Formats: sequence, structure tokens, C-alpha cells
Amino acid sequence: MRVEKGKHAFFIGLPREVSLQENRISLTPDAVALLVNNGHEVHVETRAGEGSKFTDKLFSDAGAKIVYTPQEVYKADVILKIEPPTIEELEYFHPGQTLISALQLGHLQQESIQAMLRKKITALAWEFIEDKVGGMPIIRAMSEIAGSTVMLVAAEYLSTINKGKGIILGGITGVPPTKVIIIGAGTAAEYAARAALSLGAEIQVFDNHLYKLRRIKHTLS
Repeated sequence: MRVEKGKHAFFIGLPREVSLQENRISLTPDAVALLVNNGHEVHVETRAGEGSKFTDKLFSDAGAKIVYTPQEVYKADVILKIEPPTIEELEYFHPGQTLISALQLGHLQQESIQAMLRKKITALAWEFIEDKVGGMPIIRAMSEIAGSTVMLVAAEYLSTINKGKGIILGGITGVPPTKVIIIGAGTAAEYAARAALSLGAEIQVFDNHLYKLRRIKHTLS
């Protein structure tokens, strides 16, 4: 059904990621539906959500318009991406656009920075977005995801299907539990430790930062 645009409506574009093995997309269909219902316009490049198992139909049903070329999706005023734009993608931008994505300044080519400056792009790097207390909410969320999934990935590599030794993460009656070593005591390490403990493994966490070790000891006992 037609939704009336708000007075301060955004025109948002979600391009398909071109970086190797990048399967994520910035918005789920539910998030798109929320934006559309609040009067914003969202264009999604075809197959942009395939890596995350979101079909074009799901985005279309949520109220997004599916477009079939990068040129069309980059007409939006606000571009939401996961990976930093490539040199080729920056050619699609027009002056005055807003980009919200990772920028990875340590790896960004000078040519890319110059292209963004030339087109007067306002670029918001989500790895630098802070909350009111100075935390990095998006980075923390991603670290929590990485920590929670890393033990599952480790278990896959230990399985015989992947030519592993057939070791299970956890103990069974009469057999001591698997030992898991975690290097670092940050957020990802904390959630990896939670996952390992829940599987019944015996864990050791190493870090040269005493405060982080105290924090993780307090958090996980």
C-alpha cells in the first residue's frame, strides 16, 4: 500500500557488496519495513541480500524498490554499505551524498579518499560511531557475534568431515574436557569464552592487559 512520505524523508540505497566473501547487508527486510512505514524510500540492488538469505521478494514485500543496476541504487541520497566502497563503486556516487559504511582508514587507498573529497561525500564510518559513554556499540555488537560463532567454526574444523581429529568441544563421562586457549580478553574473547564454557570446555584466557583480565574474570567467574 502507498505510504505517504514524511517531511524529512530519507532516500536510502542498499547496493550489492562486491568484496570477496562479504555476505552481509546493512538492513534486514524488517528494518526496511520500519523505515518505509515511517515515510522513507529504500532502493535495494537485486540480489543484495542473497548472502544473508534475504531474497528480493522479502525486500519488495517490506516496501523497498528492487533496482537492477548499480547506477540506479547509487542515485539514493544515503548509501548504506558494509565494506568500504571500491574505486569502481565511488564512480557511481554523485556530489553531496552520504555514505554509512566501514571505512577501514588503515587500509583505505589515498585514491579512494581523494575521490570522496572530490565528490564532497559525507562519510560516516560505523567503526567510529560512539555512544554517550564513549563505547563503540556497532563494533561491540560485531565482536559479540564473532565471539559467539568462533567456537562453532572451531568445532567444524575439529570434525572429521573437515579432516580434523574428531575432537568434540566439551567433556563426556570418564574423559577430561577439551582445553580451549583464547588469546586476548576483549569482547570477542568474552563471548568466545561464554560459548566454550557452555559446551563444557576448559578455557584459559591470556592477555597482557591486567584490567581486561580482571573484567573477564568478574564477568565469567
